[in-house]
Amino acid sequence: MREVKKVVVAYSGGLDTSVILSWLKEKYNCEVIAFIADLGQGEDLESIKAKALKTGAKEAYIKDVKDVFVSDYIFPMLRANAIYEGAYMLGTSIARPLIAKTQMELVKEVGADAVSHGATGKGNDQVRFELTYYTIDPRINVITPWREWEFKSRTQLIEYSKKHGIPVSATKDKPYSSDRNIFHISYEGGILEDPWSEPPADMYTMMTPSEKAPDRPIYIEISYEKGNPVAVNGKKMKPLALLQELNRIGGENGIGRVDLVENRYVGIKSRGVYETPGGTILHYAHRAVESITLDREVYHMKDSMITKYAEMVYYGYWFSPERTVLQKFIDETQGNVTGDVRLKLYKGNVLVAGRKSPYSLYSQSLATFEEEYVYNQKDAEGFIKISALRLKRFQEK
Repeated sequence: MREVKKVVVAYSGGLDTSVILSWLKEKYNCEVIAFIADLGQGEDLESIKAKALKTGAKEAYIKDVKDVFVSDYIFPMLRANAIYEGAYMLGTSIARPLIAKTQMELVKEVGADAVSHGATGKGNDQVRFELTYYTIDPRINVITPWREWEFKSRTQLIEYSKKHGIPVSATKDKPYSSDRNIFHISYEGGILEDPWSEPPADMYTMMTPSEKAPDRPIYIEISYEKGNPVAVNGKKMKPLALLQELNRIGGENGIGRVDLVENRYVGIKSRGVYETPGGTILHYAHRAVESITLDREVYHMKDSMITKYAEMVYYGYWFSPERTVLQKFIDETQGNVTGDVRLKLYKGNVLVAGRKSPYSLYSQSLATFEEEYVYNQKDAEGFIKISALRLKRFQEK
């Protein structure tokens, strides 16, 4: 077993990481530092810090990264329209690189020689954390309890926590886990592992169930400048405040619920339930502005890269050279993605009701079915015949 003197743990206060603090001290006889990233998870982080100190951490640090999370991680991802497997908006995936990066900054600050996280050996988060660690410092010691310890299930962790007097919120009757930040909340495990079972009726956090949402639709307007949202209903806002406002509006109207079985990077299919109210609204709004401001071929080229970009985020390659290069291309396309979008929100649905831009490429005089003098319809005949040459030739064979 390697010798470790001081380890910084990515600590959430949940079952896994609470047990990890105690286990690391027993197993490695080392100094344990708890690191808590403030990502807007809506929890009392000071009480989580106190819990870490009570559970065995020598020191505990809270780092507020909400602003940088929205502006430097969420917004670039939204500019890419990134969605994994057609549904997942990557709320957990995009948070992990920032947590790991900030954790590594703390490693340097406190003079630690190791890091640890609570991700399981079956999940994606272990990859996301560790790829970031090694990108920043290839020589860092990484301790992975779920791949090392004797526990085989969260039920055993609950038993260990009771034996060691570690307070945890998970129980054998309600063992599913959740992960929340300013962008979304995810639920997985436990009673959600049966993909045929509907999630519990009370399993809502950021949003109202659609059937309980208001019976009348509401309209909102979102303004964009160079691919980024800058105002809601004419009111200019900074990125964090803007996302918080759209979370509120979207949540009240039942926006952003997703229930899917996804393909993990390690090859396992996993069922997850997500709520992403503000992010869902911004996704529809951004695509609406792009629809009138991007050239057709640029639009199609960018669209063809969504799957790859989303995979990079999901798999944990946020700091990879390929994601960096792709981001530069995406951001280059956003120069004229400026304008306003009007959206209609109703019981979980987001409908585009209008879009306009000073850089709009849409021409009503070209698109109209009424009489016009710009487009000569006879010109289409030669275009079609030339396009059909290879098809005719193929049929002749």
